[in-house]
Amino acid sequence: MRGGEAVRAKKSLGQNFLVDANIQRKIVDALGASADDEVLEIGPGRGALTRHLAGAVRRLALVELDDGLAKGLADRYGGRSDVDLVHADVLDVDLTRLLERPETARVIGNIPYNITTPIIFRLLERPRPLDIVLMVQAEVADRITAEVGTKAYGALSVGVRTVARAERLFKVGRGAFRPVPRVESAIVRLTPIRPEPLTKEEESHVRRLVKACFQWRRKQIRKILRDHPELRYEVRKLEEALDSLGISGESRPETLAPERFVALAEALG
Repeated sequence: MRGGEAVRAKKSLGQNFLVDANIQRKIVDALGASADDEVLEIGPGRGALTRHLAGAVRRLALVELDDGLAKGLADRYGGRSDVDLVHADVLDVDLTRLLERPETARVIGNIPYNITTPIIFRLLERPRPLDIVLMVQAEVADRITAEVGTKAYGALSVGVRTVARAERLFKVGRGAFRPVPRVESAIVRLTPIRPEPLTKEEESHVRRLVKACFQWRRKQIRKILRDHPELRYEVRKLEEALDSLGISGESRPETLAPERFVALAEALG
């Protein structure tokens, strides 16, 4: 926003501006940032959350892609030593250079719904932040936190929860935004597990396994491990792995909890 004039939302960037002040404060409160914290805000837009964070935390880093919105933020916060604005796509930004101490930083954002999953996994790259609070589409929040065995449980659920604890905090109604979106929203908290539960190599192996399994989620786990072009494990090896873990070869991917996928990846070597 510049000179009090509102910047129009761009559908191409998935923009819907949060105008409900009570919800703004509730989201910021959920982050629990203190005066000693470094905070990264993704997609600050018109500054709905920014105005509650600037001056309340030690350092605030903003990453905004939109030209007009970045200009408005620069006009408003450019003179502050405790606020740094980066006009770029968060998927292209090296967060390790942007943040003074990435592993102790907190992250907040009302992220574009059309690239939610890439942003989440970008934020969960090492070194991982201390805490992440995001506004996402309600359906995505349900998938991240889905119970094992449910329809919503899938690769996103497992991918996030093998490295972080996930919590669905509260729903945000469509009336809290302008323009009013067609979908419901929700706030999720992702808290990376410390110490790191997996090495980089183990993590890569688990994600490859999980991605392949849920691509064929209607098939039995034995067939997936044996026949999926990204896996193709030798029959004896996969049977030994399944037997050692007490997993039936007739099981389907949605019946395996994240820790079972981790154990399976380890058993398969």
